[in-house]
Amino acid sequence: MTTQLTPAEAWQKLREGNGRFISASSSHPNQDASRRASLVNTQDPFAVIFGCSDSRLAAEIIFDVGLGDIFVVRTAGQVIDDAVLGSLEYSVSVLNVPLIVILGHDSCGAVTATAQSVESGTMPPGFIRDLVERITPSVLTSRRNGVDDINGMVEEHIRQTGQRLVDSSRVIGDAVEKGTTAVVGVTYRLDEGKADVVSELSSL
Repeated sequence: MTTQLTPAEAWQKLREGNGRFISASSSHPNQDASRRASLVNTQDPFAVIFGCSDSRLAAEIIFDVGLGDIFVVRTAGQVIDDAVLGSLEYSVSVLNVPLIVILGHDSCGAVTATAQSVESGTMPPGFIRDLVERITPSVLTSRRNGVDDINGMVEEHIRQTGQRLVDSSRVIGDAVEKGTTAVVGVTYRLDEGKADVVSELSSL
């Protein structure tokens, strides 16, 4: 099992894995039968990835990790709801995960749909509307700051998501304040495979 890492050590481990993925030298760690057997009764992930559901954004692959290494929560456009907050609070308070990574990506369909809705003044049908409503503040802030490209809006949404997470959850907010958990916002470049930091809540 992994030993308890600091937030900085956890991020360094993810960065190194992403570097291997970018260079096509992934080691595919912790994916054998013995690892699987060791995790039957327990888990000790060193980070939680809260990311977009996009099929091109498979966290275990792009960070080159294996079974039991990361706790993953995904929604379209990485939007926060009560189930997400509960899942992330569980990772911090029960699993003692030292790092929460908010993982967005360029050309995000959810952010694109939101930008189109803001531009046209019309909302999509069904529960897609709920996604758009939750992303709208990020799009409006971007436009107010003169940012009109989707990737710029994605980065603003990542920053706002991290801040909203800390503001909405006392459990996570307290952990960040104590320095036991850090929240880092990351954008993933689809063409390069690279994960770049765009925001930090608690320094790494």
